[in-house]
Amino acid sequence: MSTAASLQRLVERYLNERRQLGFAMNTSVYALRSFAHYIQAVGYRGPLTVEVMAEWARCDSHASTDPCTWARRLKQLRSFMRWLQQFEPRTEVPDDAIFGRLPERQAPHIYSEREIVDLLAAARRLGPAPGLRGAVYETLFGLLASTGLRISEALALHNSDVDLKRGVLTIERTKFAKSRQVPMHPSTVEALRRYRWVRDVAGVSAQTD
Repeated sequence: MSTAASLQRLVERYLNERRQLGFAMNTSVYALRSFAHYIQAVGYRGPLTVEVMAEWARCDSHASTDPCTWARRLKQLRSFMRWLQQFEPRTEVPDDAIFGRLPERQAPHIYSEREIVDLLAAARRLGPAPGLRGAVYETLFGLLASTGLRISEALALHNSDVDLKRGVLTIERTKFAKSRQVPMHPSTVEALRRYRWVRDVAGVSAQTD
């Protein structure tokens, strides 16, 4: 890579191409732009090497001394470096050998029906009272358990996305920028209808998303 300016242009081109393919790229945007700015700041020229990438990874904004943090930062560069090799074949791609392999993701815990009932009961008791906090968390956890929504999808729901008459949720622009409809069990519809009533009684406008 001959100049930092050309690297910045290629970063933006890569991000734009990935967005067009449906990838959100939220975390990678910050990491790749940060790396391009670092290359400019240090005046680096020539093919991008693992050494300069590792130096950038160590210079996180929180001055972390944890190799796992460095490894996570470095991992954000891999896909871009593979893509960059078509323009600069001498570009190196970082691997797990630099800071060590990241800890394996733990196996998810599958909640039993009894655990879900207990969780909803505990959420219902959340204070302070009077207030909506308990109702909000009970409804949120119940919705996740009964529909399989991602937490980000549930938190992004608007009133207009919830059709209690048809018993359908509309999930807008989910993973890969697609939308979908999720049918709900009658008990879930009734729980959402009860939550809406509690919210309205508390003085929250039905038009508030």
